[in-house]
Amino acid sequence: MLKSNYSGEILEAGTDEAGRGCLCGPVVAAAVILPENFEHPFLNDSKQLSEKQRKELKPFIEKHAVAFGVSFVDEKEVDAINVLQASITGMHRSIKQLKIQPKFIIVDGNKFKAYKEISHQTIVKGDAKYLSIASASVLAKTYRDEFMEKIHQEYPMYNWKQNKGYPTKQHRNAIREFGITKYHRKTFRLLPEQLKLDL
Repeated sequence: MLKSNYSGEILEAGTDEAGRGCLCGPVVAAAVILPENFEHPFLNDSKQLSEKQRKELKPFIEKHAVAFGVSFVDEKEVDAINVLQASITGMHRSIKQLKIQPKFIIVDGNKFKAYKEISHQTIVKGDAKYLSIASASVLAKTYRDEFMEKIHQEYPMYNWKQNKGYPTKQHRNAIREFGITKYHRKTFRLLPEQLKLDL
Protein backbone atom coordinates (compact mmCIF):
# COMPACT_ATOMS: atom_id res chain seq x y z
CA MET A 1 0.00 0.00 0.00
CA LEU A 2 1.30 3.43 -0.91
CA LYS A 3 1.39 5.99 1.88
CA SER A 4 -0.54 9.21 1.47
CA ASN A 5 1.78 11.55 3.39
CA TYR A 6 5.35 11.87 4.64
CA SER A 7 5.56 15.20 6.46
CA GLY A 8 2.20 15.60 8.15
CA GLU A 9 1.62 18.78 6.11
CA ILE A 10 -1.68 18.69 4.23
CA LEU A 11 -0.20 20.61 1.28
CA GLU A 12 2.57 18.13 0.52
CA ALA A 13 3.71 17.90 -3.11
CA GLY A 14 5.29 14.81 -4.63
CA THR A 15 7.59 15.23 -7.61
CA ASP A 16 9.24 12.88 -10.11
CA GLU A 17 10.58 12.84 -13.65
CA ALA A 18 10.69 10.55 -16.69
CA GLY A 19 13.20 10.14 -19.49
CA ARG A 20 16.53 10.52 -17.72
CA GLY A 21 17.95 7.38 -19.28
CA CYS A 22 16.76 8.11 -22.82
CA LEU A 23 18.99 8.86 -25.80
CA CYS A 24 16.65 11.49 -27.18
CA GLY A 25 13.75 13.75 -26.37
CA PRO A 26 13.01 15.74 -23.23
CA VAL A 27 13.21 15.01 -19.55
CA VAL A 28 9.63 15.52 -18.33
CA ALA A 29 8.88 16.28 -14.68
CA ALA A 30 5.64 16.53 -12.74
CA ALA A 31 4.57 17.69 -9.29
CA VAL A 32 1.29 16.74 -7.63
CA ILE A 33 -0.55 17.72 -4.44
CA LEU A 34 -3.25 15.18 -3.62
CA PRO A 35 -6.28 15.54 -1.34
CA GLU A 36 -6.10 13.70 1.99
CA ASN A 37 -8.53 10.94 1.06
CA PHE A 38 -7.14 10.24 -2.43
CA GLU A 39 -7.10 6.61 -3.51
CA HIS A 40 -7.11 4.56 -6.68
CA PRO A 41 -7.15 0.75 -6.94
CA PHE A 42 -3.99 0.34 -9.02
CA LEU A 43 -1.96 3.52 -8.59
CA ASN A 44 1.68 2.55 -8.21
CA ASP A 45 5.10 3.51 -9.52
CA SER A 46 4.54 4.18 -13.25
CA LYS A 47 7.17 1.57 -14.18
CA GLN A 48 5.00 -1.13 -12.54
CA LEU A 49 1.92 -0.12 -14.54
CA SER A 50 0.89 -1.01 -18.06
CA GLU A 51 0.61 1.77 -20.63
CA LYS A 52 -3.16 1.28 -20.59
CA GLN A 53 -3.28 1.72 -16.78
CA ARG A 54 -1.15 4.88 -16.95
CA LYS A 55 -3.42 6.36 -19.63
CA GLU A 56 -6.43 5.61 -17.46
CA LEU A 57 -4.79 7.14 -14.38
CA LYS A 58 -3.70 10.39 -16.01
CA PRO A 59 -7.15 12.07 -16.26
CA PHE A 60 -8.14 10.63 -12.86
CA ILE A 61 -5.10 12.21 -11.18
CA GLU A 62 -5.61 15.52 -12.98
CA LYS A 63 -9.27 15.63 -12.01
CA HIS A 64 -8.80 14.77 -8.33
CA ALA A 65 -5.47 16.45 -7.52
CA VAL A 66 -5.54 19.62 -5.42
CA ALA A 67 -2.92 20.90 -7.91
CA PHE A 68 -0.51 19.50 -10.49
CA GLY A 69 2.18 20.81 -12.82
CA VAL A 70 4.11 19.22 -15.72
CA SER A 71 7.23 20.62 -17.38
CA PHE A 72 9.49 19.67 -20.28
CA VAL A 73 13.27 20.15 -20.37
CA ASP A 74 14.22 19.60 -24.00
CA GLU A 75 17.27 17.73 -25.29
CA LYS A 76 19.26 20.93 -25.96
CA GLU A 77 18.86 22.00 -22.36
CA VAL A 78 19.68 18.48 -21.15
CA ASP A 79 22.93 18.70 -23.16
CA ALA A 80 23.68 22.18 -21.82
CA ILE A 81 23.17 21.51 -18.10
CA ASN A 82 23.45 17.67 -17.83
CA VAL A 83 20.68 15.20 -17.16
CA LEU A 84 20.69 15.39 -13.35
CA GLN A 85 20.38 19.20 -13.40
CA ALA A 86 17.70 18.85 -16.10
CA SER A 87 15.70 16.57 -13.77
CA ILE A 88 15.95 19.01 -10.85
CA THR A 89 15.18 22.00 -13.11
CA GLY A 90 12.13 20.19 -14.47
CA MET A 91 10.90 19.38 -10.97
CA HIS A 92 11.33 23.01 -9.88
CA ARG A 93 9.36 24.22 -12.91
CA SER A 94 6.58 21.74 -12.17
CA ILE A 95 6.36 22.87 -8.55
CA LYS A 96 6.27 26.49 -9.73
CA GLN A 97 3.22 25.64 -11.88
CA LEU A 98 1.21 24.39 -8.89
CA LYS A 99 -1.68 26.76 -8.32
CA ILE A 100 -1.22 26.32 -4.55
CA GLN A 101 2.27 26.54 -3.08
CA PRO A 102 3.12 23.38 -1.13
CA LYS A 103 4.30 23.44 2.47
CA PHE A 104 6.54 20.40 1.98
CA ILE A 105 8.01 18.58 -1.05
CA ILE A 106 8.82 14.89 -1.34
CA VAL A 107 11.12 13.95 -4.20
CA ASP A 108 11.74 10.63 -5.93
CA GLY A 109 15.43 9.73 -5.82
CA ASN A 110 18.31 11.05 -3.77
CA LYS A 111 19.24 14.37 -5.40
CA PHE A 112 17.40 17.67 -5.20
CA LYS A 113 18.09 21.36 -4.64
CA ALA A 114 15.89 23.28 -2.25
CA TYR A 115 12.99 25.04 -3.96
CA LYS A 116 12.50 28.52 -2.46
CA GLU A 117 12.36 28.12 1.31
CA ILE A 118 10.18 25.00 1.24
CA SER A 119 11.40 21.98 3.22
CA HIS A 120 11.90 18.82 1.21
CA GLN A 121 12.87 15.19 1.58
CA THR A 122 14.38 12.94 -1.09
CA ILE A 123 13.08 9.36 -1.01
CA VAL A 124 14.79 6.56 -2.93
CA LYS A 125 12.12 4.59 -4.83
CA GLY A 126 9.64 7.15 -3.54
CA ASP A 127 7.39 6.44 -6.53
CA ALA A 128 6.74 2.99 -5.05
CA LYS A 129 6.13 4.37 -1.53
CA TYR A 130 4.05 7.56 -1.71
CA LEU A 131 0.86 8.31 -3.63
CA SER A 132 1.83 11.84 -4.63
CA ILE A 133 5.21 10.76 -6.06
CA ALA A 134 3.56 7.81 -7.84
CA SER A 135 1.00 10.25 -9.31
CA ALA A 136 3.79 12.59 -10.46
CA SER A 137 5.60 9.63 -12.03
CA VAL A 138 2.45 8.66 -13.96
CA LEU A 139 1.94 12.22 -15.27
CA ALA A 140 5.61 12.66 -16.21
CA LYS A 141 5.66 9.33 -18.04
CA THR A 142 2.33 9.76 -19.89
CA TYR A 143 3.14 13.31 -21.04
CA ARG A 144 6.58 12.21 -22.21
CA ASP A 145 5.24 9.12 -23.99
CA GLU A 146 2.66 11.23 -25.85
CA PHE A 147 5.43 13.60 -26.97
CA MET A 148 7.60 10.70 -28.18
CA GLU A 149 4.66 9.24 -30.10
CA LYS A 150 4.16 12.62 -31.76
CA ILE A 151 7.78 13.02 -32.89
CA HIS A 152 7.76 9.38 -34.02
CA GLN A 153 5.67 10.65 -36.97
CA GLU A 154 8.65 12.79 -38.04
CA TYR A 155 11.24 10.02 -37.69
CA PRO A 156 9.44 6.66 -37.80
CA MET A 157 12.65 4.70 -38.48
CA TYR A 158 13.71 5.00 -34.81
CA ASN A 159 10.39 3.51 -33.61
CA TRP A 160 10.03 5.98 -30.73
CA LYS A 161 6.35 5.15 -30.38
CA GLN A 162 7.54 1.77 -29.11
CA ASN A 163 10.87 2.46 -27.36
CA LYS A 164 10.07 6.05 -26.26
CA GLY A 165 13.70 7.04 -26.86
CA TYR A 166 15.26 4.48 -24.52
CA PRO A 167 18.46 2.74 -25.64
CA THR A 168 16.94 -0.42 -27.10
CA LYS A 169 18.89 -2.52 -29.55
CA GLN A 170 16.51 -1.42 -32.33
CA HIS A 171 16.95 2.29 -31.47
CA ARG A 172 20.73 1.93 -31.49
CA ASN A 173 20.67 0.06 -34.79
CA ALA A 174 18.60 2.89 -36.30
CA ILE A 175 21.20 5.42 -35.07
CA ARG A 176 23.92 3.34 -36.74
CA GLU A 177 21.94 3.25 -39.98
CA PHE A 178 20.41 6.74 -40.15
CA GLY A 179 22.60 8.84 -37.84
CA ILE A 180 21.11 11.15 -35.24
CA THR A 181 18.22 13.60 -35.29
CA LYS A 182 17.69 17.04 -33.79
CA TYR A 183 15.98 15.27 -30.87
CA HIS A 184 19.00 13.17 -29.89
CA ARG A 185 21.06 14.22 -26.88
CA LYS A 186 24.50 15.02 -28.21
CA THR A 187 26.29 14.63 -24.87
CA PHE A 188 25.02 11.08 -24.37
CA ARG A 189 26.94 8.01 -25.43
CA LEU A 190 24.44 7.03 -28.09
CA LEU A 191 26.23 3.87 -29.21
CA PRO A 192 28.23 1.54 -26.95
CA GLU A 193 31.21 1.49 -29.31
CA GLN A 194 31.63 5.24 -29.52
CA LEU A 195 33.19 7.30 -26.83
CA LYS A 196 32.82 10.54 -28.73
CA LEU A 197 30.28 11.51 -31.37
CA ASP A 198 31.72 12.74 -34.63
CA LEU A 199 29.56 15.79 -35.26
